[in-house]
Amino acid sequence: MKKSVRLLLRESLSSEELSAVCNSYDVVGDIAVIRVPQILAPKRELIADAVVRVHSNVKTVLMQTSAVSGDFRIRSLEWVSGAKKTLAVHCEFGCVLEVDLAKAYFSPRLSFERKRIAGLVKPDETVVNMFAGVGCFSIIMARHSEVGKVFSVDLNPYAVGFMRKNVRLNRVHGKVIPLLGDSAVFVKERLRHVADRVLMPLPERACEYLDYALMALKPHGGWIHYYDFVHAAKSEEPVVKAKDKVTEKLNGLGVSYTIPFGRVVRATGPRWFQVVLDIFID
Repeated sequence: MKKSVRLLLRESLSSEELSAVCNSYDVVGDIAVIRVPQILAPKRELIADAVVRVHSNVKTVLMQTSAVSGDFRIRSLEWVSGAKKTLAVHCEFGCVLEVDLAKAYFSPRLSFERKRIAGLVKPDETVVNMFAGVGCFSIIMARHSEVGKVFSVDLNPYAVGFMRKNVRLNRVHGKVIPLLGDSAVFVKERLRHVADRVLMPLPERACEYLDYALMALKPHGGWIHYYDFVHAAKSEEPVVKAKDKVTEKLNGLGVSYTIPFGRVVRATGPRWFQVVLDIFID
């Protein structure tokens, strides 16, 4: 698909401009989110048109103009073409996920991880999702496993509002419990020692919250799915660097653990990677 966009632009852009076209973009429902380097800013409508020609279902093209940032994990978006909207309805593994891309975080690039985690959940487990967003991980888990309950916490009121709606749309009421607030506070006050499994899909702050993930686990231990951003030189392995960071943290907490699995989820920039570690606490 990426090559097709560049092929469509061959006659409209110079070779220098063509090489600057970003290699990836997100399609969320019928909205495409593209990144356009400054050199190509005057040609953004041409790029948007090529994306629409490749993806016949796309009705709106937005341009990302800032990195994902802040407590609510949102990015600035500028309308380029099509219907002027930021509300999308995304379908993934038979689940319907509604999100306003200007108000809450959503990445279609985590779809494999969402299904992978759902496949690990055992019948009747209790899960705490510490950074649930609009409920993607939690809802796919509820629909594709025999999980007992998923306590789904997020600080963003807009995200939790969509999470509640997505719970209704996917008929997982009673399994997915949306909670608005700081997951550290919820763990200390309401979710201490309740979880068989804890999910931490916020790479920016996962290490900071690892103490609370441990607190949420039942006394006999359980699983923590930990996500982090790692910078690794060509001679370094991102998963190894992430393991070293977590090992130092857990050793300092005096925890008995193993890390039987880790993988690079995706590249996020030059030599920057998003990594997941599955940590078992004894």
